[in-house]
Amino acid sequence: MSFSSPWLLLTLLVVPAVVLVAWWLDRRRDRYAVAFTNLDVLAAIAHGRRRPWRRYVPFVVLLLALACAAAAMARPRAVVSKPVNQATIVLLVDVSGSMRATDVSPTRLGAAQHAMSLFVDTVPPTVRLGLVSFSSGADLLVSPTTDRAVLHEGIALLVPEAGTAIGDGLAVAVDVAKSALNGVPKGRDGKLPGAIILLSDGAQTRGVLTPLQGAQRAKAAGLRVFTVALGTNHGTLPYGLFGGIYGGGGAPGGFPVRPDPVTLAEIAKVTGGQSYRATSAGRIDTIYHELGASVARKHGSREVTSWFVGASALLLLVSLGLSRATGGRLP
Repeated sequence: MSFSSPWLLLTLLVVPAVVLVAWWLDRRRDRYAVAFTNLDVLAAIAHGRRRPWRRYVPFVVLLLALACAAAAMARPRAVVSKPVNQATIVLLVDVSGSMRATDVSPTRLGAAQHAMSLFVDTVPPTVRLGLVSFSSGADLLVSPTTDRAVLHEGIALLVPEAGTAIGDGLAVAVDVAKSALNGVPKGRDGKLPGAIILLSDGAQTRGVLTPLQGAQRAKAAGLRVFTVALGTNHGTLPYGLFGGIYGGGGAPGGFPVRPDPVTLAEIAKVTGGQSYRATSAGRIDTIYHELGASVARKHGSREVTSWFVGASALLLLVSLGLSRATGGRLP
């Protein structure tokens, strides 16, 4: 909260001034009370006379009304956020074989699918969302759209495959976002109204482009990349088929499948995004919920003087109504 004319907040001094005046008037009434000839009767009345706290409620509400009116004179401004026009976000998800690991419950991929579904439901409905998966190569599963049902279907169809080609996945995601934002001008910061959210649980093992080459493509296009490193350092898969790995995860002595948070953090840094680390299902849900509430939104301030004026008028009416209902006195 800020104020266009903060010096006018000095008008708030009227609130303690009214309190002092009310106290002085109350003392004045007691000083000039009607005289009693029978002091015993007067003492009994004075001792038994109690002022219930409810009689002071109208006065307190009146003070709040005065405070709101005084604050309104300083022209308050509040920070608000709203969806960016024509925004597009591409969800880029790793579906390598290591996503079968169960160090994140129920599996790494299962936790990622749940978090992305939360993200889809959190993002403003006007924002277009796309879905790209990558393993040994990259595939566009859902072109950017506002149809959330299609996104949910695409997320549900994700299955673990083979290797990890982060750089190639970034290249495809950049092309998808650029195509969806074709003709949309960049902002003053040189960024397009879009972003890529990259989730991966390991280091690159396949592909033509390196992760940082993919990051440079995103930077040149004016796209921020937010990265999520999923998994713990003790995640494993049992030895078996398909190059030594198959099935579920977590068996002692199995094949280690560690995330690569350093590379993902560098991708985010190069593109002006932000990096995250998720070692549990709850943490990845929180990350995607936060991203859904912040990415593709812009923050600005607007004057909210009318809110304070309205609150002041309402509180004044409430004060008058309570005064009549409780018999309380206003100065």
